[in-house]
Amino acid sequence: MNAIRRGLGNAVVQAFLVVIGLVWMTPLAGLFLSSLRSAQDTAKGGWWTVLTSPGQLSFDNYAALLKNSGMTQAFWNTVLISVPTTVLVVVVAALAGYAFAWLDFPGRDAIFLLVVALLVVPVQVGLLPVAKLFGQLGLFGTIPGVVLFHVAYGLPFAVFLLRNYFAEMPKEMLEAARMDGGSEWRIFTRLILPVGRPAIASLAIFQFLWVWNDMLVALLFADSSSQPLTVELQSQIRQFGSNIDVLAPGAFLSLVVPVAVFFAFQRHFVQGVMAGSVK
Repeated sequence: MNAIRRGLGNAVVQAFLVVIGLVWMTPLAGLFLSSLRSAQDTAKGGWWTVLTSPGQLSFDNYAALLKNSGMTQAFWNTVLISVPTTVLVVVVAALAGYAFAWLDFPGRDAIFLLVVALLVVPVQVGLLPVAKLFGQLGLFGTIPGVVLFHVAYGLPFAVFLLRNYFAEMPKEMLEAARMDGGSEWRIFTRLILPVGRPAIASLAIFQFLWVWNDMLVALLFADSSSQPLTVELQSQIRQFGSNIDVLAPGAFLSLVVPVAVFFAFQRHFVQGVMAGSVK
């Protein structure tokens, strides 16, 4: 009886999770189906009408999207902003987090308190001063300028997160590595990074999603040649209003990439948790 009860309990939980997953995926599925319908079909009814009229579906909208130079350029701009920002934040934060957690140097605690204090500074406070500074440096309206802004405002939280995670690692483990002749760089790359994979994977996910979906910073710091998808989609809505045949596939493309990145990194995240549980 106990086995039957446990089996029924697991089945109920699994069924509930499946329902939650389907509900969560419904907007994504609806946007995808809308991106495959013509503007005329969209004006006649909702996306669910394809369930009874599958002949509405075609890839003509995506063919038109590929011919839209503004949308394709905005997509690559988004990639050129999001990927370097995520890599820089993760690398710098991992190095700084290890230094704050396990290296002794003058002013370590004071500097870390300053990093923590920066967490309470809202992004809006630095928009105009940084924009003026970037204008003087020739970075305003460029992709490097947008990347630098995101890196600067992403680092405080990233350093705080990784430092706290690294500091929880057993001290004996690092001392044993040093006694075996391991250098700080070797300890960092061969010990800290593998064990810290869960926190690093989580940070990479959150940083990438935040930058990919950002519009506030891009509206101010990116010009027409460097603006990402979020700004381009907003511009398309403002200029044309009803060009759903371009907006729907563009919005789906903007949505599906972070979803794919999330699931890809989630696999590494789970592997890191399992590896860290037996350290």
